[in-house]
Amino acid sequence: MCLKEGDECILNGRTIQIFLPFGSPRGIKIAEITNRTVQAIYIPRNQLEDAKERSEVTNVGVYFLFGQGEDDALPRVYIGEAENCFERLKQHNREKDFWETAIVFVTNNNQNQFTKTDAKFLERLSFEKAQEVNRYILNQTVPASSFVPEWRQADLYDIFETIKILLSTLGYRLFDEMRNTKITDDPQIQKNEIFYCKGKGLKAIGEYGEEGFVIYKGSQMSKNTSNSIHNYLITTREALKNDKIVEEDGEAFIFIKDYPFNSPSQAAAIILGRNANGWIEWKNIDGYTLDQLKRKGV
Repeated sequence: MCLKEGDECILNGRTIQIFLPFGSPRGIKIAEITNRTVQAIYIPRNQLEDAKERSEVTNVGVYFLFGQGEDDALPRVYIGEAENCFERLKQHNREKDFWETAIVFVTNNNQNQFTKTDAKFLERLSFEKAQEVNRYILNQTVPASSFVPEWRQADLYDIFETIKILLSTLGYRLFDEMRNTKITDDPQIQKNEIFYCKGKGLKAIGEYGEEGFVIYKGSQMSKNTSNSIHNYLITTREALKNDKIVEEDGEAFIFIKDYPFNSPSQAAAIILGRNANGWIEWKNIDGYTLDQLKRKGV
């Protein structure tokens, strides 16, 4: 199937082709931007043995292992490189427990394969970019750097942009910034995109977007919870503390990084420590609710 990515201008559009070699949409997938030489092979861990039938995964490449524990507030990723990616994945299958999915990146041009140096450069670059965005827990030490000539670095930075797009298309927004909006003095942005949730002695700020509700760094979370709060919200609050997404700060906890929630109501309930309707609790600077602005068009 083909997906169109980008809607600002037809010149910014990209056609992404996804091939299902075994016919299952939940199984192994091979994704590529049709005019690029990089391809992604998506491999569920329980289908690793099937992947050996694909010669692509035995090439030099960079790979990503994704997973999330029950008690983790953030998903985890391991970024690696290998001369034979399939053999390395078999090793990780024996030695690493956390991961559920592997995505391998190789070139689809037999005459222009990655070198070992290319793969090491992409591994280090991917690690640094993932660290900057801070969406995932990096389940590893810092990869070693490698010397790459300036002309080849330009090529590899372009390849990295392809990797970024394909990962996001496959559902892993490892390199995508959480915020679509920056806090600004622009009154229209203030009124339409930035929302506030307030409780006793605390305030949180965030935005509503395509992946739910993002609470901004510096927002406060109540230390207390009501007796009627749902158990899954208590579990989530504990995970935020354990993973140091929030830290104790006087009479409240404070978010030390941006953090996304599935819905406005989940975000509000976490902040307030009680069950909450986020469509009403989140308000803009003029006091209009998220419901009024985003669903009723006030």
